[in-house]
Amino acid sequence: MSPSNVDFKRLSQEELNAVIDRHENYTAGRNGGLKANLAYHDLTGLSFAKRNLSDADFTGSILCDANMQGTKLDRAVLFCVDMRNTDLRGASLKRADLRGASMRGAVLVGSNMEGVDLREGSLANADGSGNLQAAHKNLTIADKGGANLAGSNLSEAKLSGAVAIASNFTDATMKNVRLRNADLTGSNFSGTNLERSDFENCTLQDVILRGAVITGTKINLSEISKENQEGILTEQAVGKSTKDLPMPMEDLLRLHKIWLESNGKSGKGLDVSRYDLRKGVDFSGACLTMMRAHNATLFGVNFMKAQLQSADMKSSDLRQAVFELADMRGIQLHGTRLNSANFKQAQLQPLALGGKRSLKSNLSKASLQFADFSGANLAQVDFRDADLTDANLRGADLTGADLTGAILKGTLRD
Repeated sequence: MSPSNVDFKRLSQEELNAVIDRHENYTAGRNGGLKANLAYHDLTGLSFAKRNLSDADFTGSILCDANMQGTKLDRAVLFCVDMRNTDLRGASLKRADLRGASMRGAVLVGSNMEGVDLREGSLANADGSGNLQAAHKNLTIADKGGANLAGSNLSEAKLSGAVAIASNFTDATMKNVRLRNADLTGSNFSGTNLERSDFENCTLQDVILRGAVITGTKINLSEISKENQEGILTEQAVGKSTKDLPMPMEDLLRLHKIWLESNGKSGKGLDVSRYDLRKGVDFSGACLTMMRAHNATLFGVNFMKAQLQSADMKSSDLRQAVFELADMRGIQLHGTRLNSANFKQAQLQPLALGGKRSLKSNLSKASLQFADFSGANLAQVDFRDADLTDANLRGADLTGADLTGAILKGTLRD
């Protein structure tokens, strides 16, 4: 139990709603606004879903089992809060102060935690004799870890000295994160983008790093078992690199365009199969219709607004790639890794081939965990046996899509 000298104020859902209404008026500059001060409150099990509580103060409060799905908590003070088992899926916590927070069992899948402060912190209060004791003295060090941050954005976050025991960072984006002296025992960083992050003096016992990106990362790999390093991406290219291309990419794209316009009579179709193009390539707005990229490494590559009609990119690594607003009609992505890829407002409906013929987009057996399809046209897409765990399908047109055998656990829909 919490110390007797701390008087946690309990609010009803109706009372909380009134506080949030006033705070939203405050943030919008409307009359009747009042910044929310929810420090030392017991808010167990209450709902904040899809509300705006940016800059609110929750210092030392209890938020166990609260519903904060889609809640905006940018710059909020969540110092030493008890957030065990809190549902924060899709929440925005940019630049929030989460120092010393207890997050065991909290779900932050797909949340935006850019620049968040998760360093270790402690909050003490004076008892009746004037002696200091922890604000949540019932919590153990294990309660600092165990959070599910899979697919979240933690870029620029501060985690130095943090306790993140047995936490799940699978497929998260953690660029330029400071984790010095953190206890990461048993944590899972599978598929996580850890570019330029600092793990100096961290406890890495039983850490899983499979498929993670560690280019420019300071980390002592000798402390991690070889089996838990399987498939990591380092500075070293996977197969051929841009240096092995027959000519500069801009010339290859020019020849590809000529090849398309001449119906294959001149020029040359673009084929980057088995190339690692993570460095120095930006395909945004490019004409890539009918390109080939089998078994290519294209992690994080930008294809925004590109023309990718009937492109063949089977079995490639396209995790965290950006396809926003791209024309992907008839694309072939069978068995491709697309975890955390951005398909916002992309066009993946069938490509008309003339007459009554058309080519459907094929994403069968693709890995699409945490992918963002919001607002995308997915009409008649073949998703058979694809893994869409925690994917965002809000606003997407799924008319006629084949989801036979697809994994849809945790998907966000309208």
